[in-house]
Amino acid sequence: NLRQALQGELPQRQFGLAVRLEVASNCPAHLAQMLLHQFELQEADLYRCDGPVNLARMSALVDEADLDEHKYPVFVQGSPARLKEQPDVLAVMRQRDILLHHPYQTFDPVVDFIRKAVDDPDVLAIKQTVYRTGVNSVLMEALVEAARRGKEVTVVVELLARFDEEANINWAERLEQAGAQVVYGVFGLKTHAKLALLIRRERDAAGKTLLQSYAHLGTGNYHPRTTRMYTDFGLLTTHPEICSDVSEVFLHITSLAKANRLKRLWLAPFTMHRHLLDAIRRETRHAKEGKRAHIIAKMNALVEEAVIDALYAASSAGVKIDLIVRGACALRPGVAGLSDNIRVRSILGRFLEHHRVWYFDNDGNDDVYLASADWMGRNLFRRIEVAFPILDRELKARVVDEGLKPYLADNHDAWELASDGSYHRLAPKGRAHALAAQQELLHRLADATARGR
Repeated sequence: NLRQALQGELPQRQFGLAVRLEVASNCPAHLAQMLLHQFELQEADLYRCDGPVNLARMSALVDEADLDEHKYPVFVQGSPARLKEQPDVLAVMRQRDILLHHPYQTFDPVVDFIRKAVDDPDVLAIKQTVYRTGVNSVLMEALVEAARRGKEVTVVVELLARFDEEANINWAERLEQAGAQVVYGVFGLKTHAKLALLIRRERDAAGKTLLQSYAHLGTGNYHPRTTRMYTDFGLLTTHPEICSDVSEVFLHITSLAKANRLKRLWLAPFTMHRHLLDAIRRETRHAKEGKRAHIIAKMNALVEEAVIDALYAASSAGVKIDLIVRGACALRPGVAGLSDNIRVRSILGRFLEHHRVWYFDNDGNDDVYLASADWMGRNLFRRIEVAFPILDRELKARVVDEGLKPYLADNHDAWELASDGSYHRLAPKGRAHALAAQQELLHRLADATARGR
């Protein structure tokens, strides 16, 4: 029993073996050696840091300091115009897909979507994945209440979400006590996909009863706190093929049955890596044929070797490649004869850049995917991950205009990666104006009526 095993191990976490020792750069040698000895570490495990050793502790000073001019201004999250006119999120979804861009836009529509499982008597079932959700979560409370009211509630809880194990165990227990079916994912694979599926009883124009599916797919966690701090996209949709694919993914996770061939979603660790390589190689082929060829991808990390090799081959064929990689990047841009056409940048600003956005020109078809996965081996081979297409033409343009273009134009919070592996911060040239992508998106999407409060 994985849950019982974890409950037994968690109290021992603070007594685990040390893996590294961080000390201030001016720490006396004899003190560093004494600590290494006490923690049974080697000299190679010692890291001397310039500045505070634990930067997380610095955040407490911000709350204590009465220096408002040095703090980010308060903002109120915006909301899609259609949801202001029609507060029933399901009614709006039946008309058209809804794209949410957090933290600039509120997470409330997703909360309302889940609450439908509680309040709407025609909602029969709801399924959701949970990776990180926090100790206090209105979403989880809604799922518990839905189960209590007799709805069919299935929750895939990832117990091995690092540092969230205890919270997830507690939620799993509460859900089971309320009557929900709790599944701990697929053995050997972390469930990292962000999915929710709602099944509702409705009637068609002829009065015949049917079951209508509503789905939410996201790049970020169902966590009320991080939706105000991380940049993420979420899609609320009734698209039949996407909803059918989401249902198949849940069937695979909860029953271990082999998923049928998916029509729209890329699913790791089964098809995502292959589809990704195919998309890159298609751009390579188009470039060789003299057609348009362009790849823009935003992610947290890029280290998977086969993907990097495919990008190098695409660059050599003439494909223009723009990468926005917040963290680790094993690819080297701008190397003559290898990666001349690749540019890599990282954006470090007020919010943690978290959404994964993949754009492939595809000879003018503009294929756009959002995903829960980075281009890393662990995501592509050792986790349940989902990449999903944006099919609505207007929403596709929004993803590019909000999730890619501002970051490529940023000259304030952007750091560019050089061919030697070093980063340098960009700055406006000449009389050019400074442009910070996050500030620009706040201006576009946050609630303008509340700005400056």
